[in-house]
Amino acid sequence: MTKKVIAFDLDDTLAVTKSPISDRMGEILVKLLEHYDICIISGGKFEQFRKQVVDRLEAPVHKLNRLHLMPTCGTRYYRYDELKNEWKIQYAEDLSEAEKKNIIAVTEQAARGEGLWPDNPYGEVIEDRGSQISISFLGQQAPAEEKYAWAAKHGEDRLKVRSAIAEQIPDFEVRAGGSTTIDITRLGIDKAYGMQKLCEAIDISKEEILFVGDKLDEGGNDYPVKAMGIDTVAVERWEDTILVLEGVLGVTDTDD
Repeated sequence: MTKKVIAFDLDDTLAVTKSPISDRMGEILVKLLEHYDICIISGGKFEQFRKQVVDRLEAPVHKLNRLHLMPTCGTRYYRYDELKNEWKIQYAEDLSEAEKKNIIAVTEQAARGEGLWPDNPYGEVIEDRGSQISISFLGQQAPAEEKYAWAAKHGEDRLKVRSAIAEQIPDFEVRAGGSTTIDITRLGIDKAYGMQKLCEAIDISKEEILFVGDKLDEGGNDYPVKAMGIDTVAVERWEDTILVLEGVLGVTDTDD
């Protein structure tokens, strides 16, 4: 079936973790908007999406109508209001204060139990994102190169922490996010939930979506999209995504 939407993870799919997209990626995304709706769904907050992607796009406002932003793993959804010249939230599946308190306590205990709580973190270790709690084992502002080095050394340890958290709070989704992150949301509120909401919002089927991500293995926060039957392309870094999109645009331009 012909694709109408191309959806992406953000960190390590469109850009280096927590860094702005490259000039080339910006150019390709703007060109992609001529042919497809684009959805970006990732664990970061809306402000991070804006810094990494939106502010880097040299796109006319009418094209932004085709850009769908789903921060915190699809627990929130933003669309651009051309008349008001602002991004408007469509829904937010926020956690209650009691839920947040319990999740934070369990998460810290699990991290300390595996010896992964940092002594000198870069900023907050556990961040309350409203609809999601995220733990970053080096701190939320850690440099990308240190995060990648940590992930190479402690990837299996991170999964042990994820499993320990999931066992204690079975009513919540617990997913491995970026290189050093674990994301926690309400049960059933994950990237598959976000994709279903997108289908309803713009009246398409899941067969009309192509998803590109770097955490498509079971336990990764992109996996729910694959599990729901959406066609996916696995990448390891943003340069891989460039190659995928150049191929997509090449075929699209030929079809046109």
